[in-house]
Amino acid sequence: MQYIALPDEKTRRLSFYLAMEEYVARRLNTADDCFFMWQVKPTVIFGRNQLIEAEVNLEFCRKKGIETYRRKSGGGCVYADMSNVMFSYVTRDEQVNFTFNRYINMIALMLCKLGVEAKTSGRNDILIRGARSEERGVEGDWRKVSGNAFYHVPGHSIVHGTMLYDTCMENMVGSITPSDEKLVSKGVKSVRQHIALLKDHIGLSLGEFKAFVRQNLCHDEVMLTQDDIAEIEEIEREYLSEEFIYGRNPAYTTVRRERIEGVGELEVRMEVKGNVIRSLNLVGDYFLVGDLDNAVLKPLRGAALGRESLEKALPERLDNIILNLQREDFIGLILKPLPSPLQKEGSEREVKEK
Repeated sequence: MQYIALPDEKTRRLSFYLAMEEYVARRLNTADDCFFMWQVKPTVIFGRNQLIEAEVNLEFCRKKGIETYRRKSGGGCVYADMSNVMFSYVTRDEQVNFTFNRYINMIALMLCKLGVEAKTSGRNDILIRGARSEERGVEGDWRKVSGNAFYHVPGHSIVHGTMLYDTCMENMVGSITPSDEKLVSKGVKSVRQHIALLKDHIGLSLGEFKAFVRQNLCHDEVMLTQDDIAEIEEIEREYLSEEFIYGRNPAYTTVRRERIEGVGELEVRMEVKGNVIRSLNLVGDYFLVGDLDNAVLKPLRGAALGRESLEKALPERLDNIILNLQREDFIGLILKPLPSPLQKEGSEREVKEK
């Protein structure tokens, strides 16, 4: 695997590194897989299919000077700063599911070489075992140290993810949860019980850890030029546009929401008139592996809101469009009954009482 290096040590915006992944995939002519690491000032990155206002605490981010960007891969919100490190992996393999699993297992194996017991878990996580004794909830428990996401461009697959060497926990929690001081305090304690900081498990500094990663994963280096950087900055323009960051939210009259095991959070937003779907959008932290618009969304526009019509409009398989999604589960979500007024009132009262 080749390491893609920049000719300087300048810290750039996160959007630059997302554009750099695309540049490597689309324009850098190399037969080998490619890998690079990067760090950014405090930043929140949210998934391709998420609504920024629903996932990011924008007020907290403004107060703390935390930047916000959208990426082209699925999954949920991620906080990054200079105390952790981000990984990017680009391969010619177009089988994104296989590529993704191969990559996260490769990173888990690399951690094992450091003497850390590591394994993959769920859709996209890497866990390590154990914690400092004063923080340990269960003897030898597993905690998340890395979350990852992927997407496909013609001819290549791109995988990127976090590696929690260390981080500002208050920013991590506050940028994605309410900024009320008590809630942030509780959130930090709760999150800290579920994640691991690599610095607590290895005797290497962050710089030494990065050197170890590079030495163990890469055998060669490609140094980018100033011309390459100029082209990356041109690609970066899309990531900086308000339309890309904030997205387009079409009108909707009906919302169905559910977390599906192995798939993630799905929220179907539909404009329904006369029991016919006029328009719809699908948001959430799911992973896209196919053409959602042409295979799913477009065929559903104009379909009646009934099982027979939905079955006729949808393809036989959906797991090759959205990772792990079964057709029956998706139809069930669209047809999910709305709560009655009494149920809704009771739910709202319960929230207020809490």
